[in-house]
Amino acid sequence: MTRAKYTSSDVDLMARMMRAEAEGEGQQGMLYVGNVIVNRLVANCLDFKGLRTIPQVIYQVQGGNYSFEAVQKGNVFYQRARGIERRLAEQNLKHWRQHPARYALWYFNPYAPCPPTWYDQPHTGQFKDHCFYEPKPGTCDSVYRG
Repeated sequence: MTRAKYTSSDVDLMARMMRAEAEGEGQQGMLYVGNVIVNRLVANCLDFKGLRTIPQVIYQVQGGNYSFEAVQKGNVFYQRARGIERRLAEQNLKHWRQHPARYALWYFNPYAPCPPTWYDQPHTGQFKDHCFYEPKPGTCDSVYRG
């Protein structure tokens, strides 16, 4: 059973985002970014209510800015997805979830030690330069099911 419904164009869009946000962190880093994308899609809570498609997640605007820095800056996001990124994106959409991004809804690269909270949510771990954060218990139960 897949974690979320998707089309071929969804896979391509998600793969481009994973590459743009974490190519320097290898396949594992891209998979963690993919976890966050799919988690936001299935969460339907907090800042992510009403998101039903991969494009809605990728192009979400919060506080007047795109949620993902790569869309905001546009520099590498608009490169084509390669086969490996497409396979990784499909892996996320079908089943792949792993700590520290298993239930994460947020990540960022602070260029410093990871703060203990981000948007008032607890730090769950770090992979290379990215810090991951999942919702506080009881605030978004759907992310743990999806």
